[in-house]
Parts: sequence; C-alpha cells; structure tokens
Amino acid sequence: MMVGGDMRTQNHPLGVVPGPLREIERLVPTDEAPPLAANAQLVWIGKPVPRINGRAKVTGAARFTVDVKLPGMLYGRLLRSPHPHARLVALDLAAAQRHPGVRAVLAINETVGRAVEAEEPSATERGKRRVLYVGDVVASVAADTPQAAEAALRLIRAEYEALPFVVDIENARQKDAPVVFERPVHGEGYAGAIAASSPPPQQGNVRGPNRAGSRGNADEGLERSDVIVEAEFRTQVQTHCCLETHAVVADWRADGLTVYMSTQYTAGVRTELARAFGLPLARVRVVVDVMGGGFGSKSGAGNYVRAAVALSRQAGAPVRIVLDREEEQLDSGNRPATVQKIRIGAKRDGTLSAIALDEYGTAGVGLGAGVGFIAQGLYTCENFAIAQSDVFINAGPGCAMRAPGNVPGAFALEQAIDELAEKLGVDPLALRERIDPSPVRREERRLGAARIGWSRRHAPGADSGAIKRGVGMAQSVWSANVHTLASCEVRILRDGSVEILSGVQDIGTGIGTVLAQVVAEELGLRPEDIVVRIGDTDFPPGPPSYGSMTTASLSPPARNASHRALRELLEAVAPELGASPQDLVARDGRISSANGGRSMSFREAAQHIRSERISAVASRSEDYGGFANRFGDMGSARAMLGGVQFAEVAVDVETGIVRVERVVAAQDCGRPMNPKQIESQVQGGILMGVSYALYEKRVIDRHTGHVLNADLEQYKLVRARETPAIELILLENYQGTSATDAYGIAEPSNIATAPAIANAVYNAIGVRVRELPMTPTAIFAALGRIPPQWARA
Repeated sequence: MMVGGDMRTQNHPLGVVPGPLREIERLVPTDEAPPLAANAQLVWIGKPVPRINGRAKVTGAARFTVDVKLPGMLYGRLLRSPHPHARLVALDLAAAQRHPGVRAVLAINETVGRAVEAEEPSATERGKRRVLYVGDVVASVAADTPQAAEAALRLIRAEYEALPFVVDIENARQKDAPVVFERPVHGEGYAGAIAASSPPPQQGNVRGPNRAGSRGNADEGLERSDVIVEAEFRTQVQTHCCLETHAVVADWRADGLTVYMSTQYTAGVRTELARAFGLPLARVRVVVDVMGGGFGSKSGAGNYVRAAVALSRQAGAPVRIVLDREEEQLDSGNRPATVQKIRIGAKRDGTLSAIALDEYGTAGVGLGAGVGFIAQGLYTCENFAIAQSDVFINAGPGCAMRAPGNVPGAFALEQAIDELAEKLGVDPLALRERIDPSPVRREERRLGAARIGWSRRHAPGADSGAIKRGVGMAQSVWSANVHTLASCEVRILRDGSVEILSGVQDIGTGIGTVLAQVVAEELGLRPEDIVVRIGDTDFPPGPPSYGSMTTASLSPPARNASHRALRELLEAVAPELGASPQDLVARDGRISSANGGRSMSFREAAQHIRSERISAVASRSEDYGGFANRFGDMGSARAMLGGVQFAEVAVDVETGIVRVERVVAAQDCGRPMNPKQIESQVQGGILMGVSYALYEKRVIDRHTGHVLNADLEQYKLVRARETPAIELILLENYQGTSATDAYGIAEPSNIATAPAIANAVYNAIGVRVRELPMTPTAIFAALGRIPPQWARA
C-alpha cells in the first residue's frame, strides 16, 4: 500500500525458526525490493553455496598482496627501535643512501596508531623524538632487492638516549612509575571502551576512569541485595596472528596513487591516504583481491603503508613492504590486557539489583582498553556502574580485535553470573532464564542444553580420578552493526552476462559469494552466472570488514540494485512477450509470465536492452523502522545479536592440562545467507576463543622491554590436535529490518567461548580460574599447589 512521501508498507516475516513465523508491517521506500520469503522458500539465499573463489585459493591462483609484482618494483624495510623507551638523539641516513641499489631513505618523525599528546612539546623537546616501545618505527628504506634494503638498514646510524620504561600493568599504575606520555593525551580509542562525553582525567600512566554507560544507583542496589558476588578477573594480551602478515605495494605516479594492500576497509584507507598526502580522493585507488585474515588489525593505513607511499613518491617507483612475523607480533596491534573487579547483587529470586564493574586495561601506547558493553547490556539490571581506565605501558599499541572489549568482558561477567547462580542455589541456565530478556537466546539455551546433555551435568568437582570432566556455558551479545556508506552496482549486459561491483573487500568471510547468491536469487540465475568484482575503490564504496557489518550493510543494496536492474529488463522485454512488466518473473534462467504465457531465456531477454547494458546502483538505507527501534518487535533492545556456547572439558589435575573436547554453539545472525560460510565463521571464532582461553599470551621481559615470544613458535596457538568437536545450531531469526534481513555472526561465537570453558573447568575441578590463559600453572595455582604469583610470572 502506498502511503505517500515515496514510502509504502510491506509485510515481512517475523520470528525464530524453528518455530512459527508471523508477519510484521514495515514502512519502506518505494524503490526497495519486495519482501523476501523465509529461506525454506528460496532457491539460493540460505543455501550452502561453495565459495566462488574457493578453487582459486586452494590452487594458488588467488592473488594476495604479496603476489603483486609491478615493473620496477622496489623492496622496502623499516628500521625499528631496539629500546622500549628512548630519546632519538641523532639519525644519520647518509651511509644508507650511498649503498648500491638503494633508491629512497626516509626518517619517520610521526607515527599513527598510538595515543596523541594534546599539548605541544617544549622548545627543548622539539625535534627530539621519543620512541615508546621495542619495534617503534624510526626510518625506512627502499632498494632494488630485499638484500640491499636489509643492508641499508644496518648502515643507518641511530643514536638513542635510553629512558626509564615500564611494561607491566601493575607497575605502570604506581605513582613513581616511569611515565610513558609526558603530557595528557587525547582520542577515544576504539569500540573496546564506550566513548566518554568529555576527556577522562589522566594521572601518570592512568587515563580514567571513564564512567560512560552507567545508569541508576549501583551502590544502593548492592545495599538492597540479598546475595552479592565479588571477584577479580584478569585477561592477557592476545595478538592477531593473521596467516597473511600486513603487506602493501604503493605505486605513486604523476596521475595518482594506487595502493595494493591487505586491508579490511578499502574506502577508509583511501580517505586516510588522501588526507595524509594531500591528494584528492579521485587520485587515490586502493585494491585488495584476496586477503589472509585481519581480525581488526588491518583496518587502517598504518605506519608501514604510509612509509611505502612516501618511499614510492621519493623513488618514483612502486614500493613493496611486507612485515615479517616478528614485526607482526610487535607492532600490528593486539587485544589489550584487562584487570576487572566485578560486583553483582541480586534478590533471592535471582532478580539483579546492581552490577558494578571497575576495570583497567592496557593497550600499550594506545587507547581503548575497555571491556565494551556486554556487562551493561546482556542482562536486565536497573543499576549499573562502570569505571574503565587505560593504563599506558611501553609496548606496541593495541587495536580492534574480533569483538573488542566484549571478549575479556564476557570472561568476567559470565563466570560471575555462574557464581551468583551457585550462591542462590539455582542452575546457571535457570538464573539466565530469569534475568535474560532475549527470546532468541532462550531458544538457543534450550536447544544447546539438549545437545550438550546439560541434564547429566554433575556438581562442581564431583568427578573422580585424575582426569576430571566438566560442562559449562556462557552467553554473548554483539551489536547488529550496519554501515550506511555501503553501495554496489549491478549490471546486465547485452550478452546476458551479469556483474556486481563494490569496493568491499573479502576478508575471508565470503562476502563475494553472498553477493552472488543475492543477485542470482533476484534475477533467477545461478550464483556461478554472476561475475563478482570487489575490492577496488574504483567501484562503488563498500563497507568495512569489521564489527560483523559487511553482509548486513551490503546484501540489502545488492538485492535492491538487482531488483531495479531486473525491473528495467522486464520493461524492455514485456512487449515481446505480450505481457505487462508486473506479470513477468525471472526464474531458472528464463523470463516468463507468472500466468504461464510465453517465455524466453535470460540471455535472449538481454538482447532487447537498448544500450550496451542496464546498470543500477543502490546504497544501504536505514533499517525499516529506523536503527533505534531495530529489535522492538522481538523484545528488549538488549537482544541484539548473540549466541549461547556450551563447552565440555577434561582437566588432568596431575599435569594441569585442560583439554576442550566439545563445543556446542547455538547462534543467530538474522537471516542466515550461507550456512556453509556461517559454520566456517563460527568454527573460526571458537578456535580463537579456545586459543585465548588456554594458550595465547604475549610475554614481555620487564627488565629489557623486549617481547620474548614474538614468533609463532613460542607464542602458543591452538593446533589441530587441540581442536575440539564443534557443533553449530543455527537459528533463523527474522526481524523484518531490511531487504535481506541479514546480520553478522563473526563476533558472538568468539565472545562466549573462553567463559564457557572457564565455567566448564570449574564444574570439573570445583575451583575457579580467574585469569587467562588457563595454563597448567594457572590450574595448579587454583588448586593451591603453587603460589598464585607463579602463574603470573
């Protein structure tokens, strides 16, 4: 029904499958595609379509950034500080510049990624740059060969004045600790901490507290509580460990700059470089064909990218910089460490009366070491108080990493909720039934508990023998993020071929395949019939690949553009078929009358296009009903996206080794677009969570400031033989919010894994482990067999 103002009403499916669906009326723009039926009634959407570039990846045909080789390309390297804190007294580049094969040498006076001091340095300090961590970038070179570049680095004479430093969070908080930043810093960091309305105070190395997000009166709520749980939890620094390290090839020419790089945001990098080098956007192009992971670390134009561009400009030739594994571990970002003191008060019936969270964390010389919004948004509680503080240390800056903030936040919150259930004498699932308003997670708890065999779960520590088994669970929540600066173009050419173009990058989640499915569904073709062109800023701008927003942002405009292109094609062929355009449908590669009249193949229909092609461009519109009311029909706004994780573990109390044997993940992501790719995402999130829970930890020598495990030999990751059996329960959660009703899934499975394992470990041994990773020494410390400080050494 038309309602004026270029809007109309549509009836969209609403509800959770398995379960009955009803319809909800939405007001939508008139040029949006019609409502999409539930997945069971569709041909390609919701089906396990193989990745369109899968063969290219496994055969080596796919072009990663390290495979880019341009004529006359030079090799760049970065000189890094060997000191954790020092003043750069002198930098002599002359010998490096004279070395055979060297084409460009640059001093790097400004770096990005770290917190920025708000005040100008004094006259005596100006021109004397300080390096703030081992691996801080000092200079760069470009040469004809990698060997010449390495030799040139060794010829650079850098003279340092060593300064006092601090590399652990506890010492950095002391009043007499060496100061990392000499003046107050500014900036908001990233999504790990909620932005404050005004800059938080800064004392020494501590910036905070940031109390944004508090509500009600937590002190009064705690006073009125019948039961209170109070505990301290610690999480470690986790590094991204992308299979493909950070890489870039920069090609500066008179007519513009082209950058090939492994990036999670082509449009964002383009904007950064245009601003940094004073270029119009039209003269900057960013290209990424395929990439080998990012997890948040490849979201911007970092120091290595800017160095490559500057070297290319100076040398007049393309410059390639690829970080080695040590550089990757030192200076490509990380998940910050946290210390969280949490208090939860409840009434006897389980109603939460207050949550108070005091957290401080360290992102090295960066900002944003908070614990996100999980504690304030997962459960119903009127009184919530939070105080988050950044603690600066002389270590590489943190950055966004798969569900920043919520991952360490869940480790504390979900263990505390289990402790509260035990104090109340109720099952952890029963307590969550009382305090969690989400109907979707209620269904996930029911299905997951049945699959894991929750009813057979024994009392904590009741298992006999040296190998003790336990079962635990935890929940997650993540924003259903949407980026409205997301567009694509669909083209139907006269020979019947179809293209979809977008600047969006495929970080490895398979967005190209999803786009092919969407276009094929709308045009009545097969996904393999669609030519997908993505990862190039010459195409319509795509959204970033972080925060689980790519599918949610781009699949609706892909469908709308396809719908508009098809409508134009049907208008062109309607006279030939003796029907009105409204009576024609595209199905099984043919255009035919819905009433069974004449038909023709899609290819024949395309020949009636008056020009060379039909082109339709669409951009992401607001969610139907507006973003603020996105979940109003499904319950509380806290529903968002999320899932429930169940873990089954075996703990050897004689060796302290924890083995995760099985994980059951009940997940929702709006409308599932491709179950095969969703399963891959969930498996990846769980493996990252297992690795975070049991193995990963950056270790810095507090006496030298050097990272002791800046490699993949001593930095431990989960391996194939430690991989648990993983089972996915995938719900279809229709919300009626966009042309596809799709949202992301990458974060929630990662968020809930570590706390589910921790709760399972408690169920196995009857003792809480409140610090990550849960190594054998941590288990022995929890069991009282060694002093707790040994586990932290």
